[in-house]
Amino acid sequence: MSDFPERWACVRLQDVCELINGRAYKQDELLERGKYPVLRVGNFFSNRNWYYSNLDLDSEKYCDSGDLLYAWSASFGPRIWDGGKVIFHYHIWKTRLVDVLIEKRFLYHWFEWDKENIKSDHGTGSTMIHVTKGDMEARKFALPSLSEQRRIVAKIDSLTGKSRRARDHLDHIPRLVEKYKQAVLNLAFSHLTERTRLLDLVERERGIPYGIVQTGTPYEGGIPTVRCGDVKDFCVGLDQLKLVDPKIELGHQRTRLKGGEVLITIRGSVGETCVVPLQLAGCNISREVAMIPPKPEISSEFVMYFLATSEAKRFILGNTKGVAQQGINLRDLKELPTPNCSLDEQIVVAERIQAAFTWIDRLTADTTSARKLIDHLDQSVLAKAFKGELVPQDPTDEPASALLERIRAERAAAPKAKRGRRKVA
Repeated sequence: MSDFPERWACVRLQDVCELINGRAYKQDELLERGKYPVLRVGNFFSNRNWYYSNLDLDSEKYCDSGDLLYAWSASFGPRIWDGGKVIFHYHIWKTRLVDVLIEKRFLYHWFEWDKENIKSDHGTGSTMIHVTKGDMEARKFALPSLSEQRRIVAKIDSLTGKSRRARDHLDHIPRLVEKYKQAVLNLAFSHLTERTRLLDLVERERGIPYGIVQTGTPYEGGIPTVRCGDVKDFCVGLDQLKLVDPKIELGHQRTRLKGGEVLITIRGSVGETCVVPLQLAGCNISREVAMIPPKPEISSEFVMYFLATSEAKRFILGNTKGVAQQGINLRDLKELPTPNCSLDEQIVVAERIQAAFTWIDRLTADTTSARKLIDHLDQSVLAKAFKGELVPQDPTDEPASALLERIRAERAAAPKAKRGRRKVA
């Protein structure tokens, strides 16, 4: 390890901090209520469901706000704890720093950078990554002087603060996209005032039926059948279509698909809609889905997009019934007031919506790329920081190696102290 400034020192983690194990718990020791919350790895990141304990433990088994912790199993990484006094679980380490050698936030940022190196060491296919205490304590890194550490931390915090604000703005875009698409839909139909029943726009002999009532158990080589969860974002998900026994499907030929029909979910997640692609010709639908087969002079895309407007949603929601599983009756759905205009105008409306959606989706894709770029930028900042390239060197700083040698000499000369909490090790 030599890719760092000459005034920095190569150290192992154990030279600058001690890793203190938490406590392993039996399931019957974890209580619904108690004196102390038990901080587990899930709580460390996102889980808000806590267990508690009434056990009185050694002080080392508690952590408090300000402690630098590290989760080391499965989900892993550092966190400066801010949740008050808790007992921390065995899969979390608490750090005890050698204060004269290392700044807490400098080590925190190094942990953040190094966890990506650990992931790379385990390979991209690893899902249950963990690091042993011995391996972690032996990890090497370059240590600058305390004053340079503080300058590095200030620079990292400044740069990552900017990226955090950018990330927050980007995270709002998906919600804005949904609102914008809804506005596009509503505006596209706002000039169409003439209405007719939805039933009047479909093929008379096919009507508006729902599909197979009892689909049975999955049948290998059976008929692919579209269910409620398969319809989302104006598309049919093809990966999870249920295969139904052909003998069962034979009794529901009326809803056998040809391609070009409009589908709408009428149970569960009510109101999701799509146009059936030609590749699903010969497939069927379940009872949670209604089929709307437009007449030749009616655009399927026009109907699909109208069903997603606020006007149509209000009608559907107003006629949705049920508690355990909500749904809309076909009788009510058939009465939905639907715009009535020429095929040419229908096509124009649908094409305008599709063009707007394409532009919005491109913006969403750009946002996703920008989000990934910011994450990569943060990692690049950390990489530069721990190579000594983020802030200028100050020749008046004491070399870290000199300080480290002095600490080692003092440690060797000092009599062994009684076991207890230390500030300098």
